Amino acid sequence: MRKIILMMSVSLDGYIEGPGRDIGWHRVDDELHRSLNAYLATMGGFLDGRVTHELMAGYWPTADADPAAAETVKEFAEIWREMPKTVYSRTLDRTDWNTTVVREVVPEEVRALKARPGGDLSLGGANLAASFMAHGLVDEFRIYVHPVLIGGGTPLFPVAGATVGLDLVESRTFGNGVVQLHYRRTPE
Repeated sequence: MRKIILMMSVSLDGYIEGPGRDIGWHRVDDELHRSLNAYLATMGGFLDGRVTHELMAGYWPTADADPAAAETVKEFAEIWREMPKTVYSRTLDRTDWNTTVVREVVPEEVRALKARPGGDLSLGGANLAASFMAHGLVDEFRIYVHPVLIGGGTPLFPVAGATVGLDLVESRTFGNGVVQLHYRRTPE
């Protein structure tokens, strides 16, 4: 069965974006981007909330058309366009770029999606991640901790009532100081 893997960049103080949705503090250099591209190319699909999807759809469909774009950017633009995407939204009626719109997180539907053949599913968006976690649907976490303190914004993990045990699968430090932490849910 495929896994749902939450992939998210976070500041050292736990925020995925600063005030005003600022992500200018992300330290994505060629080394990190190559690593992300290699991993994301193996996915079977992207699961995103509306805000994350609109952010991605606003840039990646034509990012590789810029002659000044880095090779890693061009490579990810192709990955993003070709990857099947599911966007969870109560307001979008339709979207382009190989995307299906789903209104709500229904655990049985998500489990059926996981049971389909193909690669694992990458989960993005803080609100969507909170909903998936509340239903126990996140199997693994790939968190990229950026060496910055931003002091406020949108937290990666909103305060929740349940404790979730995790086992460290891997950690990796990139040359720019970003640390990847890869955890799997502890079997119950």
